[in-house]
Amino acid sequence: MHGCQQVVVNLRAKKRLVSRVTGVGVHRVWFDSDHLDDIEDAITRQNIRSLLTANTIKIKSFRGTSRARAKLKRIQKKKRGTGQGSKRGAKGARIGKKQVYVKKVRSLRYLLKVVKDRKEITNKQFWSLYKKVGGNTVRNKAHLRSLIEEIKSEQKS
Repeated sequence: MHGCQQVVVNLRAKKRLVSRVTGVGVHRVWFDSDHLDDIEDAITRQNIRSLLTANTIKIKSFRGTSRARAKLKRIQKKKRGTGQGSKRGAKGARIGKKQVYVKKVRSLRYLLKVVKDRKEITNKQFWSLYKKVGGNTVRNKAHLRSLIEEIKSEQKS
């Protein structure tokens, strides 16, 4: 009984040595129970390293606290109370007029750039439409596409 106790203490010291060699915590060190005598004989750091490469000693992967539930909760919380019946205040209270305008203008300018790069409209036509977009004359992408189509049809005739 006493001899068995000695082995456990000895292996505890070995675990400490392995954790020092590898730079991980003692609890992440795993010994193969079939080769405990080999581990007991390993004295130097070099011996330990060779046992690591032989997979007699393994380092368990790090297991942290899972953020999955927290992420799910955050998503649910964001969704909650965003329905039509929960909205209070004026139309521009949630997103300001300026943000709406900037978002619209950016997307329309991008669309214009794409059309110009495809050589569907000339530089002059591009700038006339660009100014209309900046002056808030163009309502949305569909409106801009219809204006482009008008220009194209005028070109052909």
